[in-house]
Amino acid sequence: MRFTIAGLLACALGFSQTQDVKTTTLNNGMKILIQEDHAIPNVAMYFFYKIGSRNERPGITGISHFFEHMMFNGAKKYGPKEFDNQMEKNGGNNNASTGNDMTIYTDWFPSSALELMFDMESDRIRDLAFDPKLIESERGVVYSERRSSVDNNNNGILREQLEAAAFIAHPYHWPVVGWPSDIEAWTMEDLKAYFRIGYAPNNCTMVVVGDVSTAQVIALAKKYIEPIPRQEPPPPVRTKEPAQLGERRVTVKKPAQLPIQMIAFHVPEATHPDSQVLNVIATVLSRGQSSRLYKKMVEDEQIALSVNAGKGDTFDPTIMTFTIQPRRGVELARTEKALYEELDRLQSTAVSSDELQKAKNQILAGHYRQLKTIAGRANMIGHYEVYYGDYSKMFTIDKEVDKITAADIQRVAKTYFTEKNRTVATLIPEEGAAGGRGRRGGNQ
Repeated sequence: MRFTIAGLLACALGFSQTQDVKTTTLNNGMKILIQEDHAIPNVAMYFFYKIGSRNERPGITGISHFFEHMMFNGAKKYGPKEFDNQMEKNGGNNNASTGNDMTIYTDWFPSSALELMFDMESDRIRDLAFDPKLIESERGVVYSERRSSVDNNNNGILREQLEAAAFIAHPYHWPVVGWPSDIEAWTMEDLKAYFRIGYAPNNCTMVVVGDVSTAQVIALAKKYIEPIPRQEPPPPVRTKEPAQLGERRVTVKKPAQLPIQMIAFHVPEATHPDSQVLNVIATVLSRGQSSRLYKKMVEDEQIALSVNAGKGDTFDPTIMTFTIQPRRGVELARTEKALYEELDRLQSTAVSSDELQKAKNQILAGHYRQLKTIAGRANMIGHYEVYYGDYSKMFTIDKEVDKITAADIQRVAKTYFTEKNRTVATLIPEEGAAGGRGRRGGNQ
């Protein structure tokens, strides 16, 4: 029986939602996507700036992440801390995140505060403050974050070394949080020039989902944001990562209770046809206790405490990373060999129809769960619009996933999971050292 949880969820939500998203582009180039949902009197407003660590260069790495913080430190009308204060006084909340490709600002608030939010957002887009004292204070904050999320974090430092080894030419080589010497050295000229091109309205896509009217959102956008002038866009990223010609290995030695292994393979960007196949592969291999790697390494052979696989959506070719936490006393060659055995099996033997269908169900169920909330929908609409060039593709993902075959799985596994295409990073505990800190996710 061809039964899918995802199919039932799709019917319940209704794909007519694709017709509910209205789009407009302001005269200054900002694109706005609006979806009305009057179920509750709340709004999710997301700003997707196409600026991230891939737009940086040696000497200013980490500057995108710095602006994630600075955008909350005051502008012309709303001074330091006022953005958060006004948000909280009106029953709202906010956050932001920085990645390789984008910086995203998120606002959640009652619909009664819609005009206030347009006023505050336009203030910081147009007139962000560059107070030297605030800049130095925030420089210290982001440097402290680097220490906690990378320097003193075993997973963080190993991932940084892995990416630096896997990418030798492309800007994905450097960390989102930046190199320490660059954090120390950004100048006022660096900051102002980067802000002008990166955080201009023509480099941004706004998504508004919730208890609003489309006409109301457009009117407020024209009043508050359209007068902000467009700027020259960020220079195009021209550098392409050359094909890897052999296995690379990197070792980190530092205080830790247990070793960590990260094994990465170069894979394509989000829009490549193989990208969704790789998501299915990651699900087959490591999602849930019935996944192949969990059953083999954690349950049956009991050589690892955890194992997972994954990749993110990116503008440019990226890496798919397998992260293994070996059990104490297990030889690292054994866990590495176990992973390669499963990758070889994926290449040599077709995935069963039941196993493939289960993976598809898992992917689609997660996708539809996100669509159930206004915040999840705002995030997904913007994500698909920016990464895939068309938000409506989020409503046809069921067709894209459903057409993936066992033969596709074999072909893609053979293409990318090769010895010369992999980079292996290993954290080895220093002899006699105490345990390291736990993992801290994100670059917020």
